[in-house]
Order: sequence, then structure tokens, then C-alpha cells
Amino acid sequence: MTTPRPIARSSRVLAAALATGTLLTTGACSGTDDGASAGSKTATAAVAAQTESPTSTPSSPTSDLSGTGARNALITEADLEDDWRQVEDPEKWRDSLLVGQVDAAAFLEGRSDASKCQRLIDSLYDETLLGTPSGASALNGFQEGDSRLLYQVAAYQKPGLDDSMKWLKSLPDTCDQFTLTGGDNGDRTVRVVETSLPEEGDARQGLTVTVKGESGGEPVTLTLEVAAVQIGANAITVTNGGLGGVDQDSTTAAVEQGTQRLQEVLAGRTPQPTPSGVE
Repeated sequence: MTTPRPIARSSRVLAAALATGTLLTTGACSGTDDGASAGSKTATAAVAAQTESPTSTPSSPTSDLSGTGARNALITEADLEDDWRQVEDPEKWRDSLLVGQVDAAAFLEGRSDASKCQRLIDSLYDETLLGTPSGASALNGFQEGDSRLLYQVAAYQKPGLDDSMKWLKSLPDTCDQFTLTGGDNGDRTVRVVETSLPEEGDARQGLTVTVKGESGGEPVTLTLEVAAVQIGANAITVTNGGLGGVDQDSTTAAVEQGTQRLQEVLAGRTPQPTPSGVE
């Protein structure tokens, strides 16, 4: 039987005013016209810097994600419900049911729509749902019985990330049902359905993908729940499921906890460890 893998949670203004007042006072007390002029110019530059760079303080949000930040934004076993355990080398997970070519003959729009569905299948296989990260990235994998959950956090080029989120949103209509051919599992029927996600991040998209076919001469159904949440030029993705179905509560927990952790990292903070047993 095929081994599944988851598919794929105005103090600055005051400070600026005080700093400006100090600089102006220093210039006024210098006792010379040149000193006053220099002080005024310095104060003006300080005000301009505060106006142009409001995100320069350590606690301000930023779009930059470092390697350490990406790792700090990863969820852990404590962030998930039930009995998930973290595993090693989740990036090596692959599922042969996802190997094949989309049958384009059944598509009304032909190659264009078929290519969107092929992209979905390929990205579920190699875990590039939102494309290849352009910056830092990190992932964790978890297993519970026959189900697997992969959680990723990464930085992207924002225009490409915006396009990927739009592509995901179009899939329930474009790829609602199609046939996958080739590989070692013969013809398979694939269905894509939109699922709801918690109202997290700037944008989000949830999908449930089912692949029905045969493995070892026996009928099988691979069910994968996919979640993507965008925050600026960064995003988290969750792929959760297997041959035994999907626990949607685990996807919800991963989205909620993961989004919170990434937001804290982007605000310049280090997320606190989730207490064991917290749901």
C-alpha cells in the first residue's frame, strides 16, 4: 500500500518630539548662529527619519524573515491536538498516488485548465504548493497513526505569492473533478473541494483533495486537507491527511497557532513555547 504524506496556525511620535526638542534646545544654547543653524538642521533630519522610517524600531512589523525566524515560527507537537508526534526528514515524504498526468481531454477549456490541475498534483507531490521560496523557509512533519501533517513557513516574492493564492482560490471551480493517468496506480479520480479556514492572516485558502484509485490491487482513497495563509510576502502551508482520512481540527489548530507564531516573529519577537497539553 502506498505510503501517504500530508499535503501537502504613538510612543514613537512622542519620542521623536522629545528628541527634536532636545536637539533644538542644544542648538539654541550654543551661543552662536552657526551652532543654532547646525542644531536646526540636525533636528529636521531626525524628524524626517522618523517620518520616513516608522518601522525602524525592533518591535515594529517587518516583511523580512530570517532563517532563525522561520524556525521559531514552526509549530510543535504541543500546538496540535490529539497524539501527533514530530518525525525526522518529513521533506522526503512522497506518495505515488500523486504521480501521473492530468487527462486534458475532459476539460472544456483544454490545456489551460488542465495545466492548473497538473500544477496542483505536482506541488502536492513535492511540497511546493506556493512555489519555491525566495527567502528563508523551514518545515516540521508530524505523524498520528496512518495520517501525516506537514507544516511549512517561508518567505516569497510577494507578486508571485499573490498569484499563487489566486491560483489556489480558482481550483475548486477549475479542477473540481478530473482524471489522473499514468504512474504505477493506473487511472485515478481526483476531486478538489473548498474548505473553510479560521480568519487568519491577510489572505487564506483551504482545499480538500481526494484521490481515488488502486494500490496493490486494492481500492484506496487518499484524502488531503490543504491550508495556506498569507502574511505580507510570507506564508504558512499545512498539508494534512492520508489513506485513513483527515482530522480537520488538527488543520485548524496548525493554522491558528502557526499564524500567531509567524506574526510574532515578523514583529521582532520570539514566540514562547506552547505549554504541553494546550489545545
